[in-house]
Amino acid sequence: MARPAVFLDRDGTLTEEVGYVNHPARLRLLPGTAEALRRLNRAAIPVVMVTNQSGVARGYFTEEVLAAVNGELVDQLKRVGAHLDAAYSCPHHPAEGVPPLRADCECRKPKPGLLVRAAGDLDLDLARSWMVGDKPSDILAGHHAGARTVLVLTGYGLGEWEYRRAGFPVQPDHVAQDLSGAVDWIMGAGGT
Repeated sequence: MARPAVFLDRDGTLTEEVGYVNHPARLRLLPGTAEALRRLNRAAIPVVMVTNQSGVARGYFTEEVLAAVNGELVDQLKRVGAHLDAAYSCPHHPAEGVPPLRADCECRKPKPGLLVRAAGDLDLDLARSWMVGDKPSDILAGHHAGARTVLVLTGYGLGEWEYRRAGFPVQPDHVAQDLSGAVDWIMGAGGT
């Protein structure tokens, strides 16, 4: 039977937003990330990272560097007793780089391709799931996938919410200070 999951953006949601993360040493967990993920892990709610990484298409770093950075994230989480159930990345950009990385793909958020692929791979129920991120593209991807959404005010979230929310294509179901607040909502009032 398909299960609900929590889909999480990487940069600005799980980790500090530092621009293009072109080396594993630049990756740092945001405060509260470890405990928020441990809560989801203890509740047996699948946690799936879905991240746009157009730095690959733009030539800022290679797919091998992206794999190393994501591996560093897995290692950092393991050291603090938390884990992701899966991680999906989109290396494409619709106008930058060269094919096949320059592509108008289905996996680049705000399109729902990463969530849909994860749901198929892991037997997840998108209608009972959540997408958490710091940008309108995260919220729109979750909406397009049929999931409920939480905008976090970490990363780009605070500026997006305070100055640009009137222009959001869809509004989030909830706004939280950070990932911990998002998990509180999901496991409490928001429900899974």
